[in-house]
Amino acid sequence: MQRTKPGTWTLSVLSLNLLAAAVPTLAQAEGTPVPSDTAQQLDTVIVTGTRTQERTASSSLSPIDVIGADALNSTGSDELGTVLAKLIPSINFPRPSLVDGAELTRPAQLRGLSPDQVLVLVDGKRRHTSAFVNLGGAVGRGSAPADLNAIPLSAIDHIEVLRDGAAARYGSDAIAGVINIILKHADHGGSLTSKFGQYKKGDGIQRQLSGNSGFALGENGFFDIAGEGANNEYTDRAGDDYRTASIGSTTYGQHVFRQGEPATHEGKVQFNSAYSLNDNAEVYSFGGYSKRRGETAAFYRASNASNNLPAIYPNGYLPLIDGKLEDTSLVAGVRGELANQWHYDLSANYGRNRYELRTKTINTSLGLATPFSFDNGTLTNEQKQLTLDLSREFKLGWLPNPVSVAFGTEYLQQRYQIQAGQPESYYQTGSSGLGGFRAADAGTSSRHNWAEYLDLETDLSDKLSVSAAVRHEDYSDFGSNVSGSLAGRYQFTPQVAVRGSVSTGFRAPSLAQQNFAYTSSQLIGNTIQEAGTFPANSQVARLLGAEDLKAEKSRNYSLGVVLEPTDNLTVTADVYRIDIRDRVSLSSNLVLNDAATDYLQANGVNDINYTSVRYFTNATDTRTDGVDLVANYRYQFDNGVRWSSTVGYNYNHTKVTDVKANPAILDQLGVDLLRVDRRERIGLLGDTTPQHKLSLANDFQYGNWALHTNLVRYGEYTSYQTDSAYDQTFSAAWLLDLAVDYKLKNWLFTVGGDNVTDKYPEKLNAYSSSGGNLAYSTFSPYGYSGAFYYGKVTYNW
Repeated sequence: MQRTKPGTWTLSVLSLNLLAAAVPTLAQAEGTPVPSDTAQQLDTVIVTGTRTQERTASSSLSPIDVIGADALNSTGSDELGTVLAKLIPSINFPRPSLVDGAELTRPAQLRGLSPDQVLVLVDGKRRHTSAFVNLGGAVGRGSAPADLNAIPLSAIDHIEVLRDGAAARYGSDAIAGVINIILKHADHGGSLTSKFGQYKKGDGIQRQLSGNSGFALGENGFFDIAGEGANNEYTDRAGDDYRTASIGSTTYGQHVFRQGEPATHEGKVQFNSAYSLNDNAEVYSFGGYSKRRGETAAFYRASNASNNLPAIYPNGYLPLIDGKLEDTSLVAGVRGELANQWHYDLSANYGRNRYELRTKTINTSLGLATPFSFDNGTLTNEQKQLTLDLSREFKLGWLPNPVSVAFGTEYLQQRYQIQAGQPESYYQTGSSGLGGFRAADAGTSSRHNWAEYLDLETDLSDKLSVSAAVRHEDYSDFGSNVSGSLAGRYQFTPQVAVRGSVSTGFRAPSLAQQNFAYTSSQLIGNTIQEAGTFPANSQVARLLGAEDLKAEKSRNYSLGVVLEPTDNLTVTADVYRIDIRDRVSLSSNLVLNDAATDYLQANGVNDINYTSVRYFTNATDTRTDGVDLVANYRYQFDNGVRWSSTVGYNYNHTKVTDVKANPAILDQLGVDLLRVDRRERIGLLGDTTPQHKLSLANDFQYGNWALHTNLVRYGEYTSYQTDSAYDQTFSAAWLLDLAVDYKLKNWLFTVGGDNVTDKYPEKLNAYSSSGGNLAYSTFSPYGYSGAFYYGKVTYNW
């Protein structure tokens, strides 16, 4: 039998999706529109971006996506960030490897901005961020965002993604928008799912077990609990070792690197509960715990390299990084009504993220006495928050409709700690591949913040809705800020409406960005170097021109149209602009020449076990322009087939509009020392991710059968280098996910595949491939492990 070429298969499915999009027009006489999961989500009362009690997704004043549990479980991935990136074009979730252990806390982007510029909420409460800083030359470099993957998918009822600046309502970090995870709240029933999957090349086996169950607490409450366990093996798509420096070594021409998905073992549990004390008071609590152990690889040390001891490893060795990530959260509160008018919510929120690092490698400075495994230290990020929210509606005689008034206050305390590794991990050259946190790096920092907000929203007429919000913040470490927001929606007819918003926002530099210090191996250009990361207020950073960090300030503009030509079709289009002043980012790698090294030593810096330096800075301003298009359609044919379809498109372009002058000391020490070089300015802070992204998702149901398809087109993207001669542009790519369900009584059987056509990005050019060892770009928006096939069995009760 002749096989169909993968490209032909993708084109055929694309044609099927486009044909499906035309079916409603041809089949109006053959069937009727019906409610579906997608339709129900459009009519769901939302809680994100509004304080009113009756606003739905389709009537929202700002663009918002509502993703239901069925959609979240329609792919083969159990990573929340990956699933959201498949379903929402404005979200990206790259899958880099060889980035110093950041593979275990991969960041998600919204509208092309930094991962820490999107605020994550769980049931409306601020989620704490991760402790580990993304250091590698990948998307999100320098960020420490919330760990989305710490929450099991089985615990989630739906997710609301607000694609608009929301700092005036929620405070710091909400420059790009908000991801609000709404937990399940069942008092009965549940499910248990077992999954097994493997990549087409035969590696990366995944074994997962997850479940959820709800219990009644008498007649007045519920307790919902979900859990997940997983054992995932690594994938390896590295090339062969043809580094010039390796000629004559025993590994020349051999496969020695590892590039791909990490090996992980993890367990997660999440609960949600509430109990009504009376008609006016309800106590509630939710929280979770997750532990993830992972193994990733650093760059291979060749047999004749300076960071090898041939007496121990005559053929060289591969340093391995072991990370243990623990995430804990707990929220408790009481909410209800006062005098049947005021809605109140008083809550306490605690969160902690802890990342323990170990390495399996050697320290060449210790010679033959070197250990072979090291405790490299531990990072801890902690958050405590007290919040009081009050809201009610006021009827004013001069307004046709009540005004929703909400105001409140918050106290936020944050703490960040670096615990030093064992002395052997940072002695002189340090543990190769990933140096330990030094005793001088260790310490604890903390800050607190008081915030107050006021939020107003009303319908000025049957056609015009408006809202306004203002928020004041006062941080103990950098001062105060006031953010404001105005939004409106005008409905010309029941089928046509326009909406728009303008807002200011801010993001306080995280404690991790202010205090993180570390030394690790980095691929800089086409060479591997030891890069030292220093706080902006450290001696080394100050000597090289660093200044105290300031808060980022933003201005967001959005204008859109909402079309509902029929009861079963909704189309939205929104254009936006986001201007950010004083972006917080890692500087470029300042490669130390002889003059710079002599200068540091002359000023008392003697322990120099790094060849380049970087620090956090506010050196740039950026502008992001984009367009979001979303269309949802539901239909039922006379033959019983139920069909729901979602088409989404995002265009996003970010550019650096201003770069502060290079520090004078860098200009004095060497012309090549640039605080913000071309790679940072055009690439990592600009457009390293695709500017265009298109998704076509379809769900077909017939009797006990269901077919889920998700086709995503990632536009071309460019990997920028300090020298434009070495830039590489990667072509656009189509990726197809397929899954088939069969329901038999309480059982649900699923077989499926992600990237079923086994699509890989183009391979790296000779300059970026580290002598052929790195086959694929770390900027690939869909990874580079190929097709993944899986089967799932679910029992529902």
